[in-house]
Amino acid sequence: MDAKKRELAARMAELFALPMELAAGLCHIELLGDGGFFMEGHSGILAYSEEEIDVNAGGMVVRITGSGLHLRAMTQREVHIAGKIDAVQFLR
Repeated sequence: MDAKKRELAARMAELFALPMELAAGLCHIELLGDGGFFMEGHSGILAYSEEEIDVNAGGMVVRITGSGLHLRAMTQREVHIAGKIDAVQFLR
């Protein structure tokens, strides 16, 4: 992101009281130990099995691998995945 776009995103974040990463179009990811994955700002599920879930994150794919993986909840902006998580990869 160039300097002008970063400055505009920072102003928008301040104006609307948004976290900077959301205003910049970045996703927000949280891991809850090895049993939970949360992502805000996804663009859909690309692949789904009990061993691997690929989530579209705009300019990259976030791949969650493990066992017993399942969607706990999903909205247009958020996805919650539960199961035994072994790895999270960022594929570009």
